[in-house]
Amino acid sequence: MKVAFTTLGCRVNQYETEAMTEKFIKSGYEVVHFDEQSDVYVINTCTVTNMGDKKSRQMIGRARRSNPNAVIAVAGCYSQIAPEKVAKIPGVDVVIGTRNKGEIVELVQKCMGEKKQIIHVDDVLRNNVFEELNIEEYQDKTRAFLKIQDGCNSFCSYCAIPFARGAVCSKSPDKIIEEVNRLASHGFKEIILSGIHISSYGVDLEGNWDLMKVLEEVDKVDGIERVRIGSISPKFFTEDVIIRISKLKKLCPHFHLSLQSGCDETLKRMNRHYTTDEYNNVVEGLRNSVKDVSITTDIIVGFPGETKEEFNTTYKFLEKIKLSKMHIFKYSPREGTKAAEMKEQVDGNIKEERSSRLIELNKRLEKEFMSRFINTKLKVLYEEKVRDKEEFYEGYTPNYIKVMSNSKESIEGKILETEIIGVEEEISIGNIVEQCKN
Repeated sequence: MKVAFTTLGCRVNQYETEAMTEKFIKSGYEVVHFDEQSDVYVINTCTVTNMGDKKSRQMIGRARRSNPNAVIAVAGCYSQIAPEKVAKIPGVDVVIGTRNKGEIVELVQKCMGEKKQIIHVDDVLRNNVFEELNIEEYQDKTRAFLKIQDGCNSFCSYCAIPFARGAVCSKSPDKIIEEVNRLASHGFKEIILSGIHISSYGVDLEGNWDLMKVLEEVDKVDGIERVRIGSISPKFFTEDVIIRISKLKKLCPHFHLSLQSGCDETLKRMNRHYTTDEYNNVVEGLRNSVKDVSITTDIIVGFPGETKEEFNTTYKFLEKIKLSKMHIFKYSPREGTKAAEMKEQVDGNIKEERSSRLIELNKRLEKEFMSRFINTKLKVLYEEKVRDKEEFYEGYTPNYIKVMSNSKESIEGKILETEIIGVEEEISIGNIVEQCKN
């Protein structure tokens, strides 16, 4: 039996897909590419934007066309938010929410045996228990995602994720360290600690555990050379946290600090609990304490009520703080959220124009940041061969600059000292000068 996967959305989804993949392999399935004919297709969905929902439906349609007789299982945030809607999509056989992914093999096999649709979606708002989806054997042998937290208590006015993921729940710190040690023994160079709202890690635990304490414990694990954290709230970075972070040896100098808007009035309507001054102070604190730090973010344009003046305020703020990369999203109404009911929804053409302006700003600032490192030597973890380019490999520096270098021998999974000799669009060109770690 063959199974194929596709994953939409965040790093947590990527981790959970990896865990589901392992469960199928242990049950005797062969994993194939999603575009190949398969007996089972698993679509791990996202519902952050309307585009996420649309892409999820497109993937379901693609699977159905590949093999009309296959079992199609839809999991994740979209199926959690709208299980009945997903179940009505032609070809869908199994619908799983965000907290039932550990049961996917059994549910698929039950569907095959009974030859009827199965919907298995729990009420996550009543379930705040962390679902253990430990992974024994990763398919990617270079870096590993480790989900340590789920759920969100913030209820930003535009976001449906609290309804899809439920309340904050945290992985036991002992199990985190146990899994990190296992990953190290398997030869991983880098791990990425991920969560839906990772800065809230530990609020549901006893014993004064928080994300900072986890980072300090993970830093002590032998074998792992790099640690990253997923998207994180600027509220996490107090003066004390920044001082403690600067002392960690393995934490990469790259932080994806969620911003969403550079205008305080817009941030209030979004129900974000910080101001632009507070955000700027965090950025400055990190830049003063962490060498070569890269700070990236997400920005939403066209939020309800965003005037021309508010957008210009955002633009000027972003131009001033010069982040190394920005992901730009056009506001997308999510049913059931406060923002969807707000008056003064912004016209689509205006959203498009504002998005284009910020995308151009991002290109300029990203190139400016990457160019700072030309003629310097950085350690690059090479992850894979470049498609359509023989003898070229690509990977990332600790501060998350993507680098492409020439090598006649395979360098996948190796950390190599590399001189940056140029910058092309969204990638730096490197020249390998010395092997640092095998």
